Amino acid sequence: MATVERGCLVIADIAGYTKYLAGVELEHSQDVLADLINTVVSQMRGLMHLAKLEGDAVFCYVHDDDADGSMLLAMVQSCYNAFSKRVQAIDRHTTCECNACRLIPTLNLKFLIHHGEYLIHEIAGSRELVGRDVIVAHRLLKNSVTATTGFHGYAMVTEPCMRHFGIDPSAMGLIEHVQIYDDVGEIRGYVMDLESRWKEEQERHAVYIGPDDGVTIAEFELPAPPAIVWDYITTPAKRAMWQHDTLRIDEATPAGVRGIGTKNHCVHGDFAVDEEILDWKPFRYYTDRSVLPMGSVVFTAELSASSDGTRTKVTLRARPEGGPEQVAVMEQMMPQIRDMYDVSLRSLSALLTNVQAAAQERAESLTT
Repeated sequence: MATVERGCLVIADIAGYTKYLAGVELEHSQDVLADLINTVVSQMRGLMHLAKLEGDAVFCYVHDDDADGSMLLAMVQSCYNAFSKRVQAIDRHTTCECNACRLIPTLNLKFLIHHGEYLIHEIAGSRELVGRDVIVAHRLLKNSVTATTGFHGYAMVTEPCMRHFGIDPSAMGLIEHVQIYDDVGEIRGYVMDLESRWKEEQERHAVYIGPDDGVTIAEFELPAPPAIVWDYITTPAKRAMWQHDTLRIDEATPAGVRGIGTKNHCVHGDFAVDEEILDWKPFRYYTDRSVLPMGSVVFTAELSASSDGTRTKVTLRARPEGGPEQVAVMEQMMPQIRDMYDVSLRSLSALLTNVQAAAQERAESLTT
């Protein structure tokens, strides 16, 4: 018998594709669709389980306790940004003047995110999710969000999902939205304007330590996709599972979820480190300012996926802010610092190997 599971159901849908398809050449349009769907799936890889490709949409799910609300919304933002970058790249670099290529900029991406129950059945060799909440998630594909808000690229997160994760919609600046359906009734949710956030990110000054800007402390390849690695290096409870000599990490998120402005108080035995996130590019890099016993240091942790997307290289760079004296102290301590990070990242590598194996075993056990 299949077991009733609880978790988040996520549909990423290419908005405007039906209208786009009606006026373009079929052959090129299918190439464009495949390219953009692959971009979406690659961002979801690891964190989400792929339930089904549904034409111009991707239906995924994630079990309870596998990701928190900050991580889920980081994935949504990362996915939208990667999609938007890919649309821009295709549009800029194509020399084809057919309608399928010319109208690519009219496409957008929307997310429908719901929390509830589901069963996983194996039917005719493929896995299918069933249950009322699966129906609710799919009903949300037909909504009046664009008509009432003007948003074309957005995420609608249902009230049960917001409640499950304890997210304050007002802190995030989300807009309340209600849909009523004949079969599933009233669905209340909150809408995030992803398109405006993407534009703001492009205009925001990047805080990034490149190879020539600071000291490379660690480079390590980890046995998991970028989304999973990001989760384990940014989620406080998960950091404490592998980070050397870490007793606890207290997090403050004034924006409602993890991101720019988030502050962490990391307790390490007889001393503590205060961190503030200065830049936040989910699944690519983040930069924080850490106040250490030696003084203030800015760190950038950068992620890059392997060619098949199953492994991730993590590069950590640092730049002291305290002048020549602090730089000299850091240089003296560099062997111990590198040893500490080596121990921590080896611990993370072992943890991720076990996490991936457990996830595979669980997935295989859930089907009838």
